[in-house]
Amino acid sequence: MNVPENLKYTHSDEWLSIDGNVATLGVTDYAQDQLSDIVFVEITVDKGETFKKLAHVATIESVKAAADVNSPISGKITDVNESLSNTPELVNNDPFGKAWMIKIEIADMAELSSLMDAKAYADYCSTRGH
Repeated sequence: MNVPENLKYTHSDEWLSIDGNVATLGVTDYAQDQLSDIVFVEITVDKGETFKKLAHVATIESVKAAADVNSPISGKITDVNESLSNTPELVNNDPFGKAWMIKIEIADMAELSSLMDAKAYADYCSTRGH
């Protein structure tokens, strides 16, 4: 399982990459592995939209399950990865790179304190079985 050190993680398997006051959001390697073959990704928010922490921002469907993606922070969408609707398999192939979902202008930096670092997330995943 790949858990990049430079990211922040949620208990619901989203990751955030922080660059100044902008966060890039995607789903983790653990999440894509649990879902298996991703066949559909729908980003449910639009560029310019503002939302609160835990808002639903995307839906992922695989051959065996569907999962909601929720933002762990409040903010405003600055960019949406439009390519995922045509190439949902990127979530399996490159969950921390080309499969980013949205970029968020962070409304409240304090919300980041509730997120896990790589070690805490890896430890959390190890307690869930695989």
